[in-house]
Amino acid sequence: MKKSGSALAALAAVAAALALITCSAEAMDGARRSLALCAEVLIPSLFPFFVISALIQELGLPSRLGRLAAPLMSRLFGVSGPGCASLVLGLMAGYPLGAASVAGLVRRGELSRAEGERLLGFCNNSGPAFMLGAAGAGVFGSARAGILLYVCHILAALLSGLLLSFGHRSRSFTRPEPSPICEGALSAAVLASVRNMLNVCGFVVAFGVVVAVLDAVGFLPSLALDLSQATGLEISAARALMVGFFELGGGVGAMRGLAVTPLNLALCALIIGWGGLSVHFQTSAVVGEMNTARHFAGRCMSAVFSFVLVLVLAPLAL
Repeated sequence: MKKSGSALAALAAVAAALALITCSAEAMDGARRSLALCAEVLIPSLFPFFVISALIQELGLPSRLGRLAAPLMSRLFGVSGPGCASLVLGLMAGYPLGAASVAGLVRRGELSRAEGERLLGFCNNSGPAFMLGAAGAGVFGSARAGILLYVCHILAALLSGLLLSFGHRSRSFTRPEPSPICEGALSAAVLASVRNMLNVCGFVVAFGVVVAVLDAVGFLPSLALDLSQATGLEISAARALMVGFFELGGGVGAMRGLAVTPLNLALCALIIGWGGLSVHFQTSAVVGEMNTARHFAGRCMSAVFSFVLVLVLAPLAL
C-alpha cells in the first residue's frame, strides 16, 4: 500500500512538472495574480490581525476573558472559557486567524488539545472585511448582500459548533486562572505573525498556479460545462464552484457579473463556507500536529448551512 501510494505521488509530481513546463506562461500569470492578491489584500488585511491575535495571547487576555465566558462556552460547546477569544477572532478577522488563535492557546496550555481540535470545527471562519467588501460590494455591488452573507456565515459557524460539540457539553466548568504576561510579548507576536503570514501567502500562490494550469489545460472549463449541463446553473456560476473548491478568492471573484439572485448568493455562501483547499492547507500549516478532521467536517457543515440559510433568507432580506 505504501509503495503504491509513493508511486502515485511520484506520478502526480511528474505530471505537475510536465503541466508547468507546458503551461509555463499561464502558471506565471497565476503566480503573479496570487502575489498581487497577497500584497494588495491579504497582507494588509490579515497581518495586523495576526499580530493582535498573537499579542492578545502573549498578554494572557484569553484566560481573563475565559473567566467570564466559561459558563457559556462549557454549556454550548463543551470547551473552556479561553476558547471564546478564538471564536471572536475567527469571526472578526478571517481565515486562518481562528485556527492560529486556537493553536496558540493549545501551545500555551490554556486549552487542551481535544478542546482545540473541536474548536477548529467552528472557530476558523471568513471575516467581515472579505464578505462585506470583496463579496458584497465587489462582486455583487450590494452592501446588503454582503451583510446577509456574513450573518448567515456566523449562524452557520455556531450551528456547526453545536453539532460538533454534541456529547461534550457540560454544566460544570472551571474559571481559568489569569496567565502571566510574557516578557517581549510584542516581539514574539510579530515573529509568530510573520511565520503564519508566509504560510498563508505560500498556499495562496501555490493554489493560484494550480487553478491557472487546470484552466489552461481545459480541465476546469470542461468540469464547469458538465456541472452546468447537469444542474442548470449558469456556466459562470458552475466555474466559480469549480475554482472555489481549490481557492476561495478566485472562486468568489469568478462570480463577478452574475445577477444578485438568492441562488447565486447561496452559491457564494457555499464557497465561502467551504473555504477552498487552500484554506484547509493554510490551517494545517498554522496548527502544526493538531488533528484537522473536525476542521474539515466543520467547513463542510458550514458550507451546507450557509447555502440553506442564504437561500431561505435572501428573498426576505433583499
